Amino acid sequence: MIVETSKRGGAHLVTYEFSIKPETLTYFSVSVSLPLSAVAAAVLRSEHLDFVRMVRVSVLNDALKSMYNAEKRGKRQVMIRPSSKVIIKFLMVMQKHGYIGEFEYVDDHRSGKIVVELNGRLNKCGVISPRFDVGVKEIEPWTARLLPSRQFGYIVLTTSAGIMDHEEARRKNVGGKVLGFFY
Repeated sequence: MIVETSKRGGAHLVTYEFSIKPETLTYFSVSVSLPLSAVAAAVLRSEHLDFVRMVRVSVLNDALKSMYNAEKRGKRQVMIRPSSKVIIKFLMVMQKHGYIGEFEYVDDHRSGKIVVELNGRLNKCGVISPRFDVGVKEIEPWTARLLPSRQFGYIVLTTSAGIMDHEEARRKNVGGKVLGFFY
């Protein structure tokens, strides 16, 4: 509940008072003064905080992290949600090189799920953020920086010719943006 709005030192402050009534029938009251921002202005309009939600910053990062964690735990399969075209293309590159088994897209009439069969070959995978531009001549330094050895692992690039690994991009003589890596 908003108690008062005031202006102190040129900044607008909003004072909130929260009352909590647990099972013990004891009341707690906390008063907080916050600067008036876009969120506070939205709270002023709505009078409650029920609409505030977390957003996913990188669904590809979440997918690769859940695969890596499941692989470390010795799981045989992992479910990834939400799904996206980029995740599916990334998984196709991993599957082409034998780092994962089969995977299946499950349509749940929302954002979709992907069930991935793990084969125990994946040591590490991750996303490179931000997605740096990489020319054909710059692929070699990126592989030296990200991969443990020259002939072990792959960097996944998104190019004008589609999503592919660094070796295929070098063969097709195309550059692009770095999505991630796996080995």
